[in-house]
Amino acid sequence: MRFDTKIGIVVRDDLAVWQRLNVTAFLAGAVAGGVPGLIGSPYEDAAGTAYLPTFRQPVLVYVADAGGLSALRSRAVSRGLDTAVYIEEMFTTGNDDDNRAVVRAVTPDDMSLVGLAVHGPRNAVDKSLKGLPLHP
Repeated sequence: MRFDTKIGIVVRDDLAVWQRLNVTAFLAGAVAGGVPGLIGSPYEDAAGTAYLPTFRQPVLVYVADAGGLSALRSRAVSRGLDTAVYIEEMFTTGNDDDNRAVVRAVTPDDMSLVGLAVHGPRNAVDKSLKGLPLHP
């Protein structure tokens, strides 16, 4: 099935594996919570056990260096895409309020991006992510 929209998550290529997974999870949660209609219906197995719903479409995960993430942020914002950021300072916080505070404290050009999620029309997302390799 081909979707009209696309979800892409990009993590910095020099992060430890646990950091890449953590950043990906946080950014996926941002997209799920911030874009209405992306989550499907709950699941249920043959025994009647209920499970949480998931995204209704695939999520593609890419890698980039720090410069690539910065360029992607600029492209995504200029195209009006739904964008979520994860900056290095967020690894040192312990809660959502502090996460928002560390992001609020830096200008876009000074963000030490370690991850970014974008959602929007497929063509605009593809143009923003152009040239980035999928996560291995």
